[in-house]
Amino acid sequence: MINESDFRQAFPVFADLDVYPTAQFNFWLKFSNKMMNECRWADLYDEGQMLFVAHYLVLYARENEAINNSGAEYAGQVQGIETSKSVDKVSVSLDVSKITLDDAGHWNLTTYGIQFYQLLRMIGMGGVQL
Repeated sequence: MINESDFRQAFPVFADLDVYPTAQFNFWLKFSNKMMNECRWADLYDEGQMLFVAHYLVLYARENEAINNSGAEYAGQVQGIETSKSVDKVSVSLDVSKITLDDAGHWNLTTYGIQFYQLLRMIGMGGVQL
């Protein structure tokens, strides 16, 4: 099982404890322990946990930013992948269809989630002997 120090060293983008607090790290790490079968993940368990936690920490930070910018009434509001943006007379659109994974649901909302889901699909490929 990973610890917070190893996680933040592997993913230095999560170093800011104000944006990504220890309490949230611990919550999602504990949740990953319940959701991931360590025997099934074998040698990739730690990497899977790190991607799992990173995905949810990004979603947590996005939620906090939305609340801080727009107010508490936006808490829990569902947001999709932003594919276009306009500022003054400049407009940009992105095609994310090539990088999102079919049937990955919310895992497509972060790069960490996409990586986790790719591993998840590989982990589940082999047979299980009972």
